[in-house]
Amino acid sequence: MLRATKMAKQIVDDKSPICIPFILDKLKEHLASNSNAPFFIGLNGVQGIGKTTLVTMLEQTLKQPPYSLPMVVWSIDDLYLTHADQVALAQSDPLNPLIQHRGVPGTHDMTLAKKVFDALKSGSKTKIPRYDKSQFNGQGDRMDESTWTTVNDEGQQKIKVVLFEGWCVGFRALTDDQVKLRQEAATAEYESGSVTNSRSTLRKHRLQDLQFINSKLRGYDVMTDTFDAFVHIDAEKTEYVYNWRLQQESELREKSGRGMTDEEVVTFVDGYYPAYELYTDGLRNGVIKNKKNAQLRITVKEDRKVIHSIIL
Repeated sequence: MLRATKMAKQIVDDKSPICIPFILDKLKEHLASNSNAPFFIGLNGVQGIGKTTLVTMLEQTLKQPPYSLPMVVWSIDDLYLTHADQVALAQSDPLNPLIQHRGVPGTHDMTLAKKVFDALKSGSKTKIPRYDKSQFNGQGDRMDESTWTTVNDEGQQKIKVVLFEGWCVGFRALTDDQVKLRQEAATAEYESGSVTNSRSTLRKHRLQDLQFINSKLRGYDVMTDTFDAFVHIDAEKTEYVYNWRLQQESELREKSGRGMTDEEVVTFVDGYYPAYELYTDGLRNGVIKNKKNAQLRITVKEDRKVIHSIIL
């Protein structure tokens, strides 16, 4: 049984000093291209890796002098299906555990995503959706549109930078054969007793369930194809996500008296882990098509400190 590993709670920001020069360099290239569209940055990192801290630092730095960039920052979490639509999706296939709750590709609203991305790209008045994970006893629901943030409105500066982050941002679908081969390889490795990834979950799922998620992911290209630059905060070992989430929930229980048990955390992460197994290699190989040096990959060890970085 996994248990939360105690680590120092002091947060050291060793990522934004690497990210900011990269972003500014790519932004300069974008502006030189005479494009009137804003500069879109995608940012990916597994749960618990420190995305929130990094995004906060990036936003604070880029919005303030000397850069003073009109900027909008939002998350793929804000594109989850409404509660009613999520319930309907779950009921459409009760045997598929991957869609019984929000999280994996297929549980986001790609019609809304395209509408918002298109509006931002054109510089027109745009409402940025928001999602409340506390609604319906933690099942979550989209917030009322009256609470959404409006950008590019009359009298406002036009947004020049869009930073879009999330755990599955940048994932690109595989072919059906690739999904099948990866599941077969994971199963064969387990049955041979030579398992190198003890947290592998692919063998535990029906192939049709994995391929359903994969088919839905194809629609996410409406977002991914928009990115002018991409930042991937990579984990030396993807399985670190279990201990990182265990630490987060342990700290939450200490502070507030509420939070998932260790067993509930493992079950929760198990629901996301098949996507990490299927699509992380694609991130590492590069997300942005037909453009070199547009992706920054920063790899961290288990204490979340940077080991190395590379521009693809």
